[in-house]
Amino acid sequence: MERSVIIAGFGGQGVILAGKILAQAGMDHGLEVTWLPSYGPEMRGGTANCTVVLSEEPVGSPIVDEPTDLVAMNLPSLDKFEPMVARDGTIVMNRSLIERDLERTDVRPYLVDVHPLAEEAGSSRAINMVALGAYLKATGVVPLEVVKGAMARMLEEGGKGKFVPMNEKALELGYEAV
Repeated sequence: MERSVIIAGFGGQGVILAGKILAQAGMDHGLEVTWLPSYGPEMRGGTANCTVVLSEEPVGSPIVDEPTDLVAMNLPSLDKFEPMVARDGTIVMNRSLIERDLERTDVRPYLVDVHPLAEEAGSSRAINMVALGAYLKATGVVPLEVVKGAMARMLEEGGKGKFVPMNEKALELGYEAV
């Protein structure tokens, strides 16, 4: 088993953190992992994405030309990365910001209104965890509970432990939305 996902959106949407949490959860689950962030000079509003590769075998390179999966948080990200996704891949779309349908018919689409679910969890800033929860359910790549544990540990180590319950709820809501 090997899955590669590009998580992409505007800076400030938490795509880098979502990828980092997924990578940590993959390691916690006993998988081989790479995580490669990519973002412009803007802290917020510019484009950001990261690639996570999760495998049962050693990963040869963090660079992926044809990812098996995509989490697109905005339209520019969908436009850029949709053509790259492998046939029979999975695309999780932020339906709150992306109004168009997929152009591809050879992938599995999951359209999730992440913003209302993030608000329900407690903050619009939790959109990344809603999207990550949806991705977990769509692919089954790592168990939800393992991701919750990795997220809690990373936030607590970063001095943001007070946000753990809200982010757990956001993961659960995204998971249930698929």
